[in-house]
Amino acid sequence: MTAEILDGKKLAHKIREDLKAKVSKLEIKPGLAVVLVGNDPASQIYVSGKEKACNESGMLSKKIILDDAVSEMELMKLVDELNQDKEIHGFIVQLPLPKQINSHLVIDGILPSKDADGFSPINMGNLLIGKNKITPATPKGIMRLLDEYKINLEGKHAVIVGRSNIMGKPISVLLQQRHCTVTMCHSRTQNLGEITKQADILISAVGKAKLITKEMVKEGAVVVDVGMNREDGKLHGDVDFENVKEVASYISPVPGGVGPLTIAMLLENTLECYDYTIS
Repeated sequence: MTAEILDGKKLAHKIREDLKAKVSKLEIKPGLAVVLVGNDPASQIYVSGKEKACNESGMLSKKIILDDAVSEMELMKLVDELNQDKEIHGFIVQLPLPKQINSHLVIDGILPSKDADGFSPINMGNLLIGKNKITPATPKGIMRLLDEYKINLEGKHAVIVGRSNIMGKPISVLLQQRHCTVTMCHSRTQNLGEITKQADILISAVGKAKLITKEMVKEGAVVVDVGMNREDGKLHGDVDFENVKEVASYISPVPGGVGPLTIAMLLENTLECYDYTIS
């Protein structure tokens, strides 16, 4: 068996083209602002990708770069200004933030209607009770990818490796909404391989290169790799791709899998923010 590739790059292009068509019909263009604190190279590349995709879709793009020594008060003042900016319909503050800044306080300060990342307590709370408003981009992109390949989720056992607020927790809720039985694993999980081998759907988002080996994957499982790890100048996922593809039925590559969809979903979320703001 050789797994079919879950081509996130191809799907993201299709989504961006659809967004471009919708935006072209609007008199006022949706505006997305991205706030980057510091000069982390990986974050800079990611933010530049967002800016490029935003411009290609016909949306207004605004990038704000702050020194990593910025105070919490200064950043909160900027958040307030963006909340009031009529040209900006959605915005994000790129995580992680420097140690002197409480990231929870910053996320709490973003208006839920302008929360393009979907991380605010109100948007996350709505997700938890099944009243989805603005859904976190990466989990939303994964669900779109699974649907694109018509992967049946109902009654399946999904195992998620990683319990972060921005990925593990929200994807677990989205999968439960689609009638999956979900198991969440993390750094203190014992006998990880025994649990992952039970998965019909296996999603890894921990940031450890080649953590998931062939021996940890059930024959015919769907494997979604969210990890992004740089080693020897190359980008690797959490999954040992070349070996795992021999036993999986579907597998997402890194790069070209979930990453492009995260940006596409961010743009889609911005359009949703626009709808809330305009209406």
